[in-house]
Amino acid sequence: MTKVITTLVVFLVSVLSLNAQQYEQGMGKAFATWKTGNATEASALFERIASVEKTNWLPNYYVALVNTTEAFNPANAKNATALINKAQTALDAAELISPNNPEILIMQAMINTAWIVQDPMTNGMKLSAPTIELYERALKLAPENPRAVFGKAEFEIGGAQYWGTDTKPMCEQVAKSIELFAKFKPETEFHPTWGLDRAQETLKNCGK
Repeated sequence: MTKVITTLVVFLVSVLSLNAQQYEQGMGKAFATWKTGNATEASALFERIASVEKTNWLPNYYVALVNTTEAFNPANAKNATALINKAQTALDAAELISPNNPEILIMQAMINTAWIVQDPMTNGMKLSAPTIELYERALKLAPENPRAVFGKAEFEIGGAQYWGTDTKPMCEQVAKSIELFAKFKPETEFHPTWGLDRAQETLKNCGK
């Protein structure tokens, strides 16, 4: 009986190890594909991983991130609505797996911002306050999260520039986010780490 139990344990450990290896390889391939500029294929790879990793929010999160990032690209203006809708569907799936997740709240704020960029007159009034609220909720959950600090500051800079108000307080928050990026330690190699380059570029042009 002991031998049977031992055999089963060894088998289960082997299966779990294989699944973990396949997940790591798949995520690595998806990131590498995205890095080469093939966002469509990268999104498809993350979707395939999400279809297998039913309890892991990260693959769907990256489907949302890839498609939202592409929606901000002026070259994709004709497809922006479809890209944002795809991002939202994926993020909704991620949130079901991991509710009250600050990274998901930040990602939702980015999706809102993408809608505002597409139609500022209609969506600006409707989504500006909810977007700030998303960043504030993320900051309550994770006050040291650099993406939450930077995202809120960047969003508020856009509003300040539109209304002609002082951006200095927001620029100070951008600088703070850069300090937080230097200290930030992701939970795993696949957890979000993005944003430092954007924060540095924003700070360079801040107040100009």
